[in-house]
Amino acid sequence: MALRDQIRIMVVDDMSTSRGLIVQSLEALGVRHITTAADGATALTLLAKNPAHLVISDYNMPNMDGLKLLHSLRSQARTKGVGFILITGRSEQQIVDYGRKLGMNNYLKKPFESVQLRKCIETVVGPL
Repeated sequence: MALRDQIRIMVVDDMSTSRGLIVQSLEALGVRHITTAADGATALTLLAKNPAHLVISDYNMPNMDGLKLLHSLRSQARTKGVGFILITGRSEQQIVDYGRKLGMNNYLKKPFESVQLRKCIETVVGPL
């Protein structure tokens, strides 16, 4: 069975349009198990109940940005090994560096194509 049939991915973005585009791209890649959250706090609650292999999160969100979500994931034994990809329209080096320091596995700059998303994911989890 291919990885795309088994992997569980959570998409976190406060903008429903962005969430929808990412989900659409994942579905086009054949990923079957996708959950979504509109913010970091909801993502943490959902992940506590239903763990994921990979979190794809927007950087700029109210209350808990993507890096705060990453920090929280890495601080908990149950989620510290979850793959994490940050998606941002701002690819300032300090954001990327801080993300890497926190344990970010990869990042993707908006806007992006499905091919770029696939490559980004595959560098974290292997071939889909």
